[in-house]
Amino acid sequence: MAETSTEGTGTIEALSLVPKAEGRQSMKDFKSDQEVRWCPGCGDYAVLAAVQGFMPELGLAKENIVFVSGIGCSSRFPYYMNTYGMHSIHGRAPAIATGLATSRRDLSVWVVTGDGDALSIGGNHLIHALRRNVNLKILLFNNRIYGLTKGQYSPTSEVGKITKSTPMGSLDAPFNPVSLAIGAEASFVARTVDSDRKHLTEVLRQAAAHPGTALVEIYQNCNIFNDGAFEVLKDRQQAEEAVIRLEHGEPIRFGHGKTKGVVRDRATGDLKVVTVTPENEAEILVHDARSASPTTAFALSRLADPDTLHHTPIGVFRSVDRPVYDTQMADQLDTAVEQHGKGDLAALLAGGDTWTVIG
Repeated sequence: MAETSTEGTGTIEALSLVPKAEGRQSMKDFKSDQEVRWCPGCGDYAVLAAVQGFMPELGLAKENIVFVSGIGCSSRFPYYMNTYGMHSIHGRAPAIATGLATSRRDLSVWVVTGDGDALSIGGNHLIHALRRNVNLKILLFNNRIYGLTKGQYSPTSEVGKITKSTPMGSLDAPFNPVSLAIGAEASFVARTVDSDRKHLTEVLRQAAAHPGTALVEIYQNCNIFNDGAFEVLKDRQQAEEAVIRLEHGEPIRFGHGKTKGVVRDRATGDLKVVTVTPENEAEILVHDARSASPTTAFALSRLADPDTLHHTPIGVFRSVDRPVYDTQMADQLDTAVEQHGKGDLAALLAGGDTWTVIG
């Protein structure tokens, strides 16, 4: 596939440099020979199946796909993908993946992380990957608990959460991963649910096609230490009134018969949920994921009640073109070679600007 660019932005067609696979592939081709070792009933199984089922759509050789993970239950992911992969260190998966993506632009690089791994020790690495807009796809599994270390509260646990490490209830205000990503100027931000295979796959499809960093928060159930955390979003009857499905270019309506909608409060400028009437129907917000301003996307991310999860938007919040870090870096290197020739590492190490350390 030929590379295409947009003048002044550095945007490239997603995966344009990655070699295509020879012949047709199936889900089976992306299953490794390793025994999957998660707790029975864990939401990770559903996400793994969705990713393995989606990978053939990319049409890429398995050898040109890499999964990098940190530490946590979700971070066992690379073992189960028949691609290249690395089970790295706590919170540092985005940093390691950044080095890989910028030095090997022929690879499709995916990061798999959890709410603890990404937002606690790895928070700094995550926000810098997002602001740089490296060509990475980050899957953030959010179960609102530390599963691997047996049930301590996490950076996304609700206030008052009683766990082994907070027997009297958590005092920490939780992170909202989507809000955090939008605040870091991420160019693609989405949310989906582990049990909704169709929606999850569609979000993955859009993330893969996006040039730059794509962050996908996946609400994922931990049936051992935080079972039912997202039940209101999964139960068919409750979900109809609780889940707001975002679709670019469509009015933001939901509920039985689409009787509820999202409007902008004239007094405060905030977003709010209303019952749709003939009088206010024209005021229903039309979702624009491609708006250059992140203001409305951020407001949508704050719409859900953090405790009850009522009025939780899922789908793509933001998908905009921004300069892609790896492309810009490659352009700088090409310019440097044109102007100064290739560097000489041996000459640099033996040059005059060195120090001798005597121990």
